[in-house]
Amino acid sequence: MPSVMDERLDTRRRELAAFLRSRRERLSPEDVGLPPGFRRRTPGLRREEVALLAGVGSTWYTWLEQGRDVRPSAEVLSTIATALRLDPAERRHLFLSSNRPAPEVRRSGPEVVPEPILRMLDSMAGQPAYVLGRRWDILAWNRAAVAVFGDYGRLEGDARNIMHMIFADEEHRRKVADWDVLAPASLAMFRADSVRYAADPDFERLIEVLSAKSAEFRAWWPKHDVRRPLGGVKRIDHPKAERMAFEYTRLAVVDPPDMTLVVYTPLADEQTAAKLARLIEACA
Repeated sequence: MPSVMDERLDTRRRELAAFLRSRRERLSPEDVGLPPGFRRRTPGLRREEVALLAGVGSTWYTWLEQGRDVRPSAEVLSTIATALRLDPAERRHLFLSSNRPAPEVRRSGPEVVPEPILRMLDSMAGQPAYVLGRRWDILAWNRAAVAVFGDYGRLEGDARNIMHMIFADEEHRRKVADWDVLAPASLAMFRADSVRYAADPDFERLIEVLSAKSAEFRAWWPKHDVRRPLGGVKRIDHPKAERMAFEYTRLAVVDPPDMTLVVYTPLADEQTAAKLARLIEACA
């Protein structure tokens, strides 16, 4: 009797087969630089033409489209995706349907926050929020974030980086009531993120800077502790409002995928919502 896992694999293979057929049938020989040949009974490319373009055996590709138990490598899936002219969303679907992790495309260069995200930030009047980039640089923020954490617009370069603020900014460190707990946890989450950018010079330079400026960072980084990004509670000792308590949540931005939205929701503790409202009004 088939197991649940076997049934799931069969379903995935059928999904993969149907997806490949649908992508093949939407292409014409002219689309991929092949001669049109004789009149075709069905629309799209033939299986042997896709196999030729992908550099795989025609029989093997036919088995793949028939939903048989063949297991293409990541390299072969990439060649098939190129042959079928798949866009990024289709390419990811191809890999997931094949029970393979989709290859991640690491971006470089300036990071631009999409306009819809900026408008959403502005609309969050009662919740401090900001957008982090791939290196945890603060790319955008709202007025509530300025009221609680300070004006990020006055910071430049590494100074506007969350890890730099945690480990090398004494004023910010004094604001974080539970620094001894949050700092090592943040470092472990940062390390888990940074592995995707191994050998990236911007990351390596930041790590060198933090190692030089912070004894704690210098001691903890070699431990190689990692943890997946989580939410939690952050208590802030504000110079004007005194103790405030927030629940923070990290939300991944789908496009571009290297950004994260971090939102702080005031908790009932310490009359945080009322204090936040007064701070925002004072900043107006």
